[in-house]
Amino acid sequence: MHRLTGVTPALQRRALSLSTFSFAVCFAVWTIFSIIGVRIKQDLGLSETQFGLLVATPVLTGSVSRIFLGVLTERYGGRLIFTIQMLTTAFATWLLASVHTYPVFLLAALGLGLAGGSFIIGVAYVSRWYETERQGTALGIFGVGNVGAAVTNFGAPFLVVAYGWQGTARIYALVLVAIAVLFYVFAKDDPEHVAQRAHHEKPVSLAEQFAPLKNQQVWRFSLYYFFVFGGFVALSLWLPRYLIGVYGLDIRTAGVLAAFFSIPASIFRAYGGHLSDQRGARTVMYWAFGFSLVCLFMLAYPKVDYIVHGIRGPIHFSTQMGLTPFVLTVFVLGFFMSLGKAAVYKHIPDYYPDHVGAVGGLVGMIGGLGGFVLPIAFGVLLDLSGVWTSSFALLFGIVLVSLLWMHFSIRTMERENTQVALDDLPDFPELSARHDPKVHGKKAHVLEEWHPEDVGFWEKKGRAIAQRNLWISIPCLLLAFSVWLVWSVVVAKLPAMGFAYTTNQLFWLAALPGLSGATMRIFYSFMVPIFGGRLWTTISTASLLIPALGIGYAVQNPDTPYLIFLVLALLCGFGGGNFASSMANISFFFPKAQKGNALALNAGLGNLGVSVMQFLVPLAITTSVFGAIGGKPVTLSGGEQLWLQNAGFIWVPFLIVATVAAWLGMNDISSAKASFKEQAVIFQRKHNWVMCLLYTGTFGSFIGYSAGFPLLAKLQFPDVNVLKYAFLGPLVGALSRAATGWVSDRWGGARVTFWTFLSMIVAVGGVLFFLSIKEQPGAFWGFFAMFLVLFFATGVGNASTFQMIPIIMGREISRLMPTLGADQQRKHAERESAAIIAFSSAIAAYGAFFIPKGYGTSISLTGGPSAALWAFMGFYVICAVVTWWIYSRPGGLLYDIERGRTPLESATQAGQTGVRT
Repeated sequence: MHRLTGVTPALQRRALSLSTFSFAVCFAVWTIFSIIGVRIKQDLGLSETQFGLLVATPVLTGSVSRIFLGVLTERYGGRLIFTIQMLTTAFATWLLASVHTYPVFLLAALGLGLAGGSFIIGVAYVSRWYETERQGTALGIFGVGNVGAAVTNFGAPFLVVAYGWQGTARIYALVLVAIAVLFYVFAKDDPEHVAQRAHHEKPVSLAEQFAPLKNQQVWRFSLYYFFVFGGFVALSLWLPRYLIGVYGLDIRTAGVLAAFFSIPASIFRAYGGHLSDQRGARTVMYWAFGFSLVCLFMLAYPKVDYIVHGIRGPIHFSTQMGLTPFVLTVFVLGFFMSLGKAAVYKHIPDYYPDHVGAVGGLVGMIGGLGGFVLPIAFGVLLDLSGVWTSSFALLFGIVLVSLLWMHFSIRTMERENTQVALDDLPDFPELSARHDPKVHGKKAHVLEEWHPEDVGFWEKKGRAIAQRNLWISIPCLLLAFSVWLVWSVVVAKLPAMGFAYTTNQLFWLAALPGLSGATMRIFYSFMVPIFGGRLWTTISTASLLIPALGIGYAVQNPDTPYLIFLVLALLCGFGGGNFASSMANISFFFPKAQKGNALALNAGLGNLGVSVMQFLVPLAITTSVFGAIGGKPVTLSGGEQLWLQNAGFIWVPFLIVATVAAWLGMNDISSAKASFKEQAVIFQRKHNWVMCLLYTGTFGSFIGYSAGFPLLAKLQFPDVNVLKYAFLGPLVGALSRAATGWVSDRWGGARVTFWTFLSMIVAVGGVLFFLSIKEQPGAFWGFFAMFLVLFFATGVGNASTFQMIPIIMGREISRLMPTLGADQQRKHAERESAAIIAFSSAIAAYGAFFIPKGYGTSISLTGGPSAALWAFMGFYVICAVVTWWIYSRPGGLLYDIERGRTPLESATQAGQTGVRT
């Protein structure tokens, strides 16, 4: 509770007015790139993506700094921190006018971005002056300072015309210095800070301040703010460029009309705070999301020409939003976004009155990151699709997800409050009758009793069933990897087929399956305990027929739009998602002593699909595998014929056979059933996130290098027929994973993982060396050899990290749940281990996107891939340090276990026997 003794209405008004005015000035500075960035874009000849990155960079600093500035404000008071923040930002803004190159502009923009951190300073400062029932209104009025974006959109274009963009930056800096001085002179220390000093109270510890951040509710609020504030910042920055590009306006007119969005999105925040106090923040959030959804649907609809073949001939008409309807729609959108901003921050002092700085800082940081990420995403979507309204389509999707999450969370809380036993309800009640033994009898494929740790059961019955499921799972996973990474070969051949795509566009095609596959894995991670391994393996394998057939048809026509290829690349991500569910499924079948080897075989031979694909596809596209039904070849300039459609068609018969085999031969384990809620406990486990980091270093590297190596090698060594050798890297990585699981069992996964990262650092150094001498004879073979070392190391690391997870969770569950019996501890450890294995594989799979895209971005910005490789090396250094510090050093979690000093069985209380000494 805040101490408000001696606080008068006059002091409250002074604190609120000074904070609001200072925040408005800071916000005007924070969004200055929306105007001067247009001139800088023209001067430097930036692409849409580079322009989006430039205007978004200040938002990155302003976002990330919020969580730290919020904590500092709670410890040292808003008066001091606000003043220091404004003076520091003013210095960076003044320096901005003296730089001339794009990289230095980005660096200066980071310093200018501190202006965005003023928001959380003001929130923490103002909230301490008001009682709880008035905080919503007070914070809503403070939030009106967002109008600073409108001031910039409206006034900065005239300053740019009169004084140039350099003069405009200097004017902004001088104004900010003046406001900082006025604020420090006239503002008072907040009453809470004064009371703490008077009573010589120690500040709250950082651990206590950050404690609420583990609550899922805080992250849900963050997603809301990602849209209402991040979307507001992003559109404030993007709309001038949008109006210029779509409607052909000049910069002054575009800036003025963009203010029709930023003004209502700012000034009505005070009204939103009042409504939140009167009607409740939850109701206001429903209004904000509902009406925003309608507005964004209208804005996202692109210009479309229609032809209807009527009885009197074709009827032509088109849909396009004119300038006036557009301005009116964004005005309404801004109004409801402003209500949402106030409602989100009304929740925070209500739920976390003693942690406004930390919680508000995190929510503000995530919201601010929306302002950083979204402009970049807008530029990327425009570059890729060529559709201006794609930016609004992205926002539509974010609002829809936010609204659904909010609604279902509220419904869950309401049911819990009415004491409905939700845990007894099925996740999918419409499917529950399918598994009711009273109706359909017992299913032969459902294993009602499964005790792999029982030696007698395992030898008599369990081993044969487990092995059958494993050896059906392996080819299904192999095919999934083949379809997932097929673009790595197809993309290299598209230019020869007549597809005139840029290098950046080709890297996007190679990278997008990784992005979608990683995202799919997040959802696939939890599907096996909900649907059952047999059903889900069948569905997920059959779904790969869609991209396989789509590729086969699309590549036959050079006029196929680039957007179609983007969609097909995303659909290939179905294959990437399969890994998470496959690994989770197999982990339930085997006893602890054999789990590591079984997972290594499933993953290693499944990973072999990348190598099989890179070996088989180059052969299949050179011959008419399917005859006339497979389509005609394309004759290249050298006279050879190419059936590129076979890159997709070749997998169709194998996928059909694998789908049937999964349905007829696999089993479901009834004891492995679990709801999403039961599995979601892993999000509170620290080691889940640590293993996500480490597995990203190993598997993320394997899959990323597999996706990016063919195109990278072809670009760096154009005289070498790279596709003849590309399959060897993934082959080495897959076989090393399958063959070295015993090494981790013998010496311990943490030790093996640590040395794996060290070897990867050395190998990347070797790649960099041979790239630096690539013009010399034999440089390719050194480059290729270093990549083979990298692939081998990633395979070893893939096996060792997964070997660590069951041991870690076995030890952690016994510590976290000491009152449970050994059998219950074992079940919890198995369930959480399976979920962590699947979820970490989902996060790591983003490597298939970031590594190829890292190459493309590095080549685009610097002319070569070395910058990306240096970044990868730095990441491996971080992974090695984390592995050693948390797990492998003396005193680390696994140090005694891996050296036989603590018997694994007693350490886990769950029969863990994964390390043999």
